[in-house]
Amino acid sequence: MSHISLIGILYTMKRVELKDARIYNAPKHFNFVSYKLHDRETTGTKAFWVALSHYLPGGGAEMDSSDSEKVYLVTSGKVKVKSEAGEEFELSETDSLYVAPGEKRFVINETRQPATILVIASYPTGNDK
Repeated sequence: MSHISLIGILYTMKRVELKDARIYNAPKHFNFVSYKLHDRETTGTKAFWVALSHYLPGGGAEMDSSDSEKVYLVTSGKVKVKSEAGEEFELSETDSLYVAPGEKRFVINETRQPATILVIASYPTGNDK
């Protein structure tokens, strides 16, 4: 942990190594594993959480929504994200996608290689969990 003071305000940086991250079992996901890197429990984030998600070939997430804003950043491989309205987004390494609160989406890895996505998501307003 690092402590930095700037004009009397104390900031605390917190490093999380992948080996120390806990597995996150996301609802309605399949052929997939995710690790929570930053959240209220791990590093005390107040407005968002961050997870590193690995989708095996054929892996994905069912059509569903949440009350959170999300950004998906593909760090390796390719995934396809489909909206309830029928829009399709093919995401490759360094591509990102914003998903609004309440917006339904379906995620699928249709390739023969694993895909990894960094997920950044807000906590729903009024949710203290």
